[in-house]
Amino acid sequence: MVDHTDNKTVPPDHQRTPFARPNKWWMLGAVSVATFMLLLDVTVVNVALPDMQKSLGASFFDLQWVVDSYALTLAVFLLAAGTLADQLGRKRVFVIGLGIFTVASLLCGVASSPLTLNLARAVEGIGGAVMYAVSPALIANDFHGKQRGIAFGISGGVTGLAVAVGPLLGGALTAVSWRWIFLLNVPIGLVVALVMVTRAAESRDPERKRIDWPGLALFSTALALLVFGLIRGESQGWTHPLIIGLFVGAAVLMAAFVAVERVRPDPMLDLALFRNRSFNGLSIATLAANAALNVAILFQVLYMQYVLGFSAYGTGVRYLPLTVAVFIAAAVAGTYSTRIPARLLVGVGCVALGMGLLATDGLDAKSTWTDLLPGMLLAGFGAGVFNPVRAAAAVALVPLRRAGMSSGISETFQQGGVALGVAALGSVAHSQTKENFAAAISASGELTGRQASELAQMVSAGRLTEVAGTVPAAQRALVAQTANDAFIAGLDIVMRVGGIVAIAGGIIGFVLMRQRDFPEESPAPGAEQPAERAPAR
Repeated sequence: MVDHTDNKTVPPDHQRTPFARPNKWWMLGAVSVATFMLLLDVTVVNVALPDMQKSLGASFFDLQWVVDSYALTLAVFLLAAGTLADQLGRKRVFVIGLGIFTVASLLCGVASSPLTLNLARAVEGIGGAVMYAVSPALIANDFHGKQRGIAFGISGGVTGLAVAVGPLLGGALTAVSWRWIFLLNVPIGLVVALVMVTRAAESRDPERKRIDWPGLALFSTALALLVFGLIRGESQGWTHPLIIGLFVGAAVLMAAFVAVERVRPDPMLDLALFRNRSFNGLSIATLAANAALNVAILFQVLYMQYVLGFSAYGTGVRYLPLTVAVFIAAAVAGTYSTRIPARLLVGVGCVALGMGLLATDGLDAKSTWTDLLPGMLLAGFGAGVFNPVRAAAAVALVPLRRAGMSSGISETFQQGGVALGVAALGSVAHSQTKENFAAAISASGELTGRQASELAQMVSAGRLTEVAGTVPAAQRALVAQTANDAFIAGLDIVMRVGGIVAIAGGIIGFVLMRQRDFPEESPAPGAEQPAERAPAR
């Protein structure tokens, strides 16, 4: 079980870090803006890919890496960033990460070739990982009691906002130039850096003296192989020797990482954390919720644009109800999080999210975007409830001095869930879409089996607006309608399976989490320090 009684040779956390800090709201604002930027760059790029392709003469493979290079490095460096922040100073590491992100955004904005853009995107992901991992530790260090819940509620609302308005903002900026989706980060990054340097306080783990270089190298490499395998598995084929080799390599390196961490005197990751039932429940719920939500939003955005014919900007406008639901739910959940057990908020959030996805199941050719609205509101409510408590609980389950490590591994589960959801649910949906389209076209007798197969490949790759133009005029209406029907069938599978996954994750989280695993919060300055109790086994 996690040791909560190891503050014997250093001053208690509350003596090193005052509870009431006059500048902590400035820090929260800066961290929230930075989080918004880095998460926005996950979704905003999608709507600009066609313009990038024309401007840079990029291939389809190049375009894939614009998205994948950022997602890969963002997932890989989260735990390393959180652990390094505990040792080197969270404010310092956050500002360094912000600097990396800002410079890389500038390089993305002025890129003259697909290669330079993709390399800059990979570096941008490293900076984003640093900021994302350290943000919860910074918030937990400065906010306590009811204010901590409010702060994480604001942070959780920003997370949902970034996901929801990505298509809207991306469409607006792309109308000017795709380069502005990156260049806009530069002045914002400079302002955030100024606020952090002048307004935020430093905090660190005084007991961590050395960097666990072997652990850092093993974990980062293992996670890189795993995430790369998940990203490329569907397009390459899950039984391809390369994909199998990536998964085997990840398993071997992860086993080596566990062996190294068991004997390290100052490990990068405290493996005792995984003997904590509440942490395991929270991690499973995090993995499930993010696997379901992000791929669902991706397919809904494609549905609005390709099937219903809305522009990227129009799609973003129609996602504003989800944004409002996320904000309101996050604010309410954050405000009352000190009165409501974390396990209940985790369970309610995930179940509501799952029910929202299930409410969208059953679309057909006659459906309109308003048919998405009830599920959108319910899923937004669930995400708004879940996001703040997830981030707050991750740092509450360990002593404050280890907040960076705990938030880093929690964010790793979150990004791992995104990669797993896109790989698994996306693969199932693409396969179903391809099979339905090929079967319907072949049954019509209008095209040969070979033609149907070739067109099915285009449809499963999301090229719905192009497929009808590749056939004679007399067959275009049939092909276009069949493509839309096949895509809607794939979307329904994503909503159905994703909803079940989210509900299951919420139930598991509720069952495993328990209030006694959360140590009592330190008292205010000047108050008598109570003896910390270890969680019950």
